Amino acid sequence: MKKRDFTRLFDRKKSHLDSRIKRDYVKNGVATIFCQISDYHDVITAYSVKNHETVNLDFIEYVRGAAAVIPEECPLVLNIIENFLSKEEQETIRQVIRDDFAYDFGMAEQEENRQWHIFIFMVIGMIIAGILLLLTETLDEVPREIFFILFWFVGDRLFEYIFLTGHELRQEKRLAGRLASIKVIFSKTYEEPNYTEQELDKLYTEIAQTGREIP
Repeated sequence: MKKRDFTRLFDRKKSHLDSRIKRDYVKNGVATIFCQISDYHDVITAYSVKNHETVNLDFIEYVRGAAAVIPEECPLVLNIIENFLSKEEQETIRQVIRDDFAYDFGMAEQEENRQWHIFIFMVIGMIIAGILLLLTETLDEVPREIFFILFWFVGDRLFEYIFLTGHELRQEKRLAGRLASIKVIFSKTYEEPNYTEQELDKLYTEIAQTGREIP
């Protein structure tokens, strides 16, 4: 039996992510996420009570998953395809989606601020540990080892924040902000989006206004 090198074959595989994103989502610089539903509770969790609704977690994950791969410069439009919702239900869905994503944005912002404060604390701690190392050159080896370990521990945390955690937090906050500014529309059937210049201007104005209103 002929031996085949599948590892090398897979190494040569190339991604077509950019072309698929353009095909599936982006038209005229606007990213439209389509979602077909068959019931009101596909969007609003069935455990909600009136005036205290929340978005279904599966729905959130679907929208977040699509938005995460879309270029950041593209404004987001969520097109919900249905033919049974009342105007009141449509407005409830719009408001709850906006409120839930705005809440997520606030949580992402708080976490970024918390990590930033930890970063500042670590910088101060590293400076203090470095000064103590310089001032304790005459001490025995054991006390100096403690300061040395502290210095490298803080340095490791700083490196992790600068190159890993900080970048991930900024990305998460930016995605949360984009989702909090998403425009929700409803359609009876699927239609390929084709935004005119006038519609684009209106869309950008509405999304910019929504972004300013994020609590």
